[in-house]
Amino acid sequence: MLSIILAAVAVIPADQAFTCTPVRVWDGDGPVWCKEGPRVRLAGIAAREIDGTCRSNQPCPKAGAKEARDALASLLGTPIGYSREGHVMIEGPALHCVSEGDGVGNRTAAWCVSPRYGDISCAMVAGGWALRWQRYWQDHRCKR
Repeated sequence: MLSIILAAVAVIPADQAFTCTPVRVWDGDGPVWCKEGPRVRLAGIAAREIDGTCRSNQPCPKAGAKEARDALASLLGTPIGYSREGHVMIEGPALHCVSEGDGVGNRTAAWCVSPRYGDISCAMVAGGWALRWQRYWQDHRCKR
């Protein structure tokens, strides 16, 4: 039933604030599935694809794909298992997010702040699991 709800959600318009309670994560820059419906691609960063590769048009961090995915899952909450598709299932607090608009593939690109760790994109970069993607990072400032 969750997959039916998630598939029906449209991209959240740019500059709109929204709440995301994370329930699953695919790789180090998302998508993050939100209990409220949206799928979030973390804004401003690039992490390896889950198969360990990097796309030719984006930065390629040294951190491995599963290492980055697991770090993101831990930043977002407590990992509680895996879905049949390989997503890390998580339970965590609600994030406060602001949309950057279309994140491609029915995903909302967004900057999200956790009550535990602050700006999730910044935390992923600080941990070495992702790199700033300057094309999208632009003048973003890390928030707590």
